[in-house]
Amino acid sequence: MTVTGTDIVELDRIAVYEALRVVELAQDEDWERDTPCAGWDLRRLVAHMVTQHHGFAAAARGAGQDRVYWREPEDMSEPARTHRAAATAVLAAFAEPGATEREFALPELGASFPGRTAIGFHFIDYVVHAWDVAATLGVELELSDDVLDIALVVAQLVPTDPAVRGPGFAFAPPLDVSPEAGPLDKALRLLGRTPEHWPTKSR
Repeated sequence: MTVTGTDIVELDRIAVYEALRVVELAQDEDWERDTPCAGWDLRRLVAHMVTQHHGFAAAARGAGQDRVYWREPEDMSEPARTHRAAATAVLAAFAEPGATEREFALPELGASFPGRTAIGFHFIDYVVHAWDVAATLGVELELSDDVLDIALVVAQLVPTDPAVRGPGFAFAPPLDVSPEAGPLDKALRLLGRTPEHWPTKSR
C-alpha cells in the first residue's frame, strides 16, 4: 500500500494531531460512552489508540516484532494524558531520518512492510479513529479535503481479508459506498463504519 507523491509522515502528523484535539475534548462523564467501534467505550478505544502508537513507534525503530510494545496500558485512569504521551512518541519515531525507508514489523498483520506503507496504515487508522472519537462526542472532524482525499485512496487499499476485519480489529468488513458520498464517508464505509448512525454537531 503506497501512495506516491505524498508526504505520508506529514499527513500522519495531521491525522494524529486531529485525534489529539478530539480526545482532549472528552469530559470525565464521556469515557464510558459507546463508540462506533462495537463493544468499545471511549476509554477502551483510546487505550487501543495508545497501544497502536507505541507499537508503531517500536516498529519504526526496528522492534515491532516484540509484542510487549503492542500491549494495552494497564492504567487508563487519565486517558487523554496517556494518549498524548503515546502520540508524542510515535510522531518522534516517524520523524527520524530514514523512517520511511525502514522495514516495520507489524505482528497484527503478520508481516513486515516498508516504512512508507506502514505509516500509511497508521495514517488511515488515525483519520478513522479521530472520527470515531469525534462521533462519540458529537463534534465535527476538522480535516481538510486534501487530507481526506488521500485517506480515501489509502482506505481503498486496506486489505479486506476477513482474517483482519471484524470484532477485535480496528476495522469491520467494508460496506457499500454511494458514488455521491464525500471522501470521508466513502473511506469510513470502506472500513466498516456507518457515519449515518453517528450525526455530529458543534459541542
